[in-house]
Amino acid sequence: MMRETAISGLRGSQRCAERRNPTMMLHGDRVAYLDEGVGEVLLLIHGIGGSSESWREVVPELSRKYRVIAPDLLGHGQTDKPRGDYSLGAFAVWLRDFLDALGIRKVTLIGHSLGGGIAMQFAHQHRDYCRRLVLISSGGLGNDVGRLLRMLSLPGAELVLPLIGSRPARAVGNALQARSSQEVSRFSETWRAQASLSNRDNRRAFLRTLRSVVDHRGQSVCALNRLHFNTDLPALIISGGQDRVIPVAHARAAHEALPNSRLHVLPGVWHHPQVERPITVATLIDDFIAESSESCPTGADRVVHVLPFKPDKRSRISAPWKVPRGSRRPRSQFLASLN
Repeated sequence: MMRETAISGLRGSQRCAERRNPTMMLHGDRVAYLDEGVGEVLLLIHGIGGSSESWREVVPELSRKYRVIAPDLLGHGQTDKPRGDYSLGAFAVWLRDFLDALGIRKVTLIGHSLGGGIAMQFAHQHRDYCRRLVLISSGGLGNDVGRLLRMLSLPGAELVLPLIGSRPARAVGNALQARSSQEVSRFSETWRAQASLSNRDNRRAFLRTLRSVVDHRGQSVCALNRLHFNTDLPALIISGGQDRVIPVAHARAAHEALPNSRLHVLPGVWHHPQVERPITVATLIDDFIAESSESCPTGADRVVHVLPFKPDKRSRISAPWKVPRGSRRPRSQFLASLN
């Protein structure tokens, strides 16, 4: 796993200069987004405190075959941070208008954490835009959530966030990154979010977003009672077996509520599978798109548990899906070849 992350990180840095990072004006706000590749459109939606950079490890792989679009949500990354509505419904409408501005009418939604909740809300409000749904460590599927997020939703968090984003606190985070590659991959997104809290506008947007979905008791918004409206929508659910922010039980509940879904639990993975296991996640997404275009899962075939990858021994990451379709190996054989 550590080599998989290291190789993917190197590949991502080499491609950084090739990526297109355009901006647009939407409802008077500047919106930054990543737009790479050609083909069927994948819309990647990051989590709270994140940005399009949250997808930096999987974009080089997915963009070989698809057009990958990853916006910085309103209040995040390089996008403007106005005083406004940061609810799931508002984000869903904002994304619809974003797609309209790009002239895109159909997408596969891929959401991580808060982005998963936004993706489900989008599918509920704008089903005609959705080809498929991919939920990665998704929020909005139950009450439980990490203790830190519950604490930060409390009154007075405005006084605590500047300390979390202070220079000494960030120095501690930077020191911890030197511990090991495994720890870096697990906590890199947390440290990125911590660094962003040094900015006052970022802190305000973070709290507005957080308090729209979390309170002191946990997550205040749950989509489980609405998933039955989209039972025909092909869905892929990916969860880390050691996720301490969103329990894996939430992924299992979503799988039960969506009969046309596949569930993959990644043992040893925490809250950011797309960073910790980027090759695995990219492969699962591509296989899901191919398989959902051909048939729907039924019965026991709907549940798949992915075993941990051994280190990728290839000098460069190749896209397994670039093999001609007629000679393409089943996913199970491909996974076995890496072990």
